[in-house]
Amino acid sequence: MQIEPGEIIHANGTDGNLYTVIGYSKSDDTLHLVRLHTLPPVKGLLVPLDDEALVNTADAAKKSIPLCANVWETKSVQATDVTTTGARLTSRAVDRLLRALGRSVARSHYHAVHAPSPFKANRSVVPVSGKCWGPEEMESLCEASLDFWLTSGRFAEAFEQALAQRLGRRYALAVNSGSSANLLAIAALCSPLLKERRLMPGDEVITVAAGFPTTVSPLVQLGLTPVFVDVTPPTYNAVAEQVAAAITERTRAIFMAHTLGNPFDLTTIRTVAQKHDLWLVEDSCDALGSTYTLAGNIGMCGSFGHLATFSFYPAHHITMGEGGAVVCDDPLLRKIVLSLRDWGRDCWCAPGADDTCTRRYTWKFPLLPEGYDHKYVYSHLGYNLKITDMQAAVGVEQLKRLTAFTALRKRNFALLTEALAPLEGGPLTLPRATPHSDPSWFGYLLTIEKNYDRADLLQYLNYRRIGTRLLFAGNITNQPCFEGVSHRVAANLLGTDKIMQRTFWIGLYPALTEDHILYAAHTLREYFKKQRSPRLK
Repeated sequence: MQIEPGEIIHANGTDGNLYTVIGYSKSDDTLHLVRLHTLPPVKGLLVPLDDEALVNTADAAKKSIPLCANVWETKSVQATDVTTTGARLTSRAVDRLLRALGRSVARSHYHAVHAPSPFKANRSVVPVSGKCWGPEEMESLCEASLDFWLTSGRFAEAFEQALAQRLGRRYALAVNSGSSANLLAIAALCSPLLKERRLMPGDEVITVAAGFPTTVSPLVQLGLTPVFVDVTPPTYNAVAEQVAAAITERTRAIFMAHTLGNPFDLTTIRTVAQKHDLWLVEDSCDALGSTYTLAGNIGMCGSFGHLATFSFYPAHHITMGEGGAVVCDDPLLRKIVLSLRDWGRDCWCAPGADDTCTRRYTWKFPLLPEGYDHKYVYSHLGYNLKITDMQAAVGVEQLKRLTAFTALRKRNFALLTEALAPLEGGPLTLPRATPHSDPSWFGYLLTIEKNYDRADLLQYLNYRRIGTRLLFAGNITNQPCFEGVSHRVAANLLGTDKIMQRTFWIGLYPALTEDHILYAAHTLREYFKKQRSPRLK
């Protein structure tokens, strides 16, 4: 007997309930069933099924067919032990039911396998950062995988809209990493569509040397000249006064990061950019959730520049595995970034869509045949930097957690600051927020005094299972990759060199409990209390 998924049957010899078939095991001739109900069950995971979910049944019979399924009531029977009713669910209703089952299994898997373990001193790791997620992300990922769209689709669109709304920006374009976002933002400013405002090879862009390399890499890759200003503890951001002093007739843009979530001095730096008609690009990859008060108005980092970038790597404020975004308000900049992200094409149709402009075969371009397919017209030398819908499905749920994540980061920062206060002004310099800012700190920055050995301290923390990181490249001009790279140093980089030699950071991300945080602080106090043979550096 051939029984297909969706068929409604009686299981012989049972209580007379109706079931629908959701699967078949050929090896043992077993049907897998879900129970149907005429009224919602008292307990269970309900999937509503209206009359239009039924096919192959007479109108009279419809009234006796239950209208909902409970995916918590499943059973398996031999195929020979059922009686068919002549009715079955539509393929759409079967899809809805199986998706509900998939989400239920994903949620159960999270609680069985991924739920956090309690902290144990000297045994549990205190990471610098990591992904924080729950069953909702796994359910959403399951949902996207069942769509099997694979490239950017409905979840990517939903994520872009939600991110733009959250930031107060007009546009957000999802990309495959924060580094790609930086590349696209700078490449967009080099577009010929910007005419006299485009960046040209040799133009100068003011930035900092103490940070992540892919803030600087796009400048070099696109033939621009990075101009470095210094940064200093305890904010670890640019010395704002040096920015204005660094400007020459070749200066065209300012591009710098909010260091580990601490906003740079937007009051001064945006004023400088406006006065000199410079592009301002915010690298907000480490600063999602941080805010700054400018002219009495509170705005999120990423809402102040002509363009801003974000990263959604697992270590960041929210994650989708690999991922990033470029945000802006200008329709022309959005058009350019979209083109560069999507192979450089002139067409703006979404993946799988055609002729959105209704002029697909009537556009005219000087050197192309008349009527050339607009989907294959390229206005830029572009890339393919889109995300998949599976990544975006995780991001949609992560973005809903941003408020809670931000609150936990701020709590952990406050706990560390209070617990480490006795070391301030002695062996350690503690981090401090930029005036007018409210950071969602990515990590807790510490600078050790010069009569202590940073490597010795980091080894000690590693032994006690506390993760540490340096401030990324330190002084990038000293990195092997920068040998022979054309650049200019606007002033001395004494603060940058100090950071390279004596700064590190520890974690405060949302998955760390108060026990994690206090253990890390206790371990640091213990190290300095023991006065472990400081070696002059």
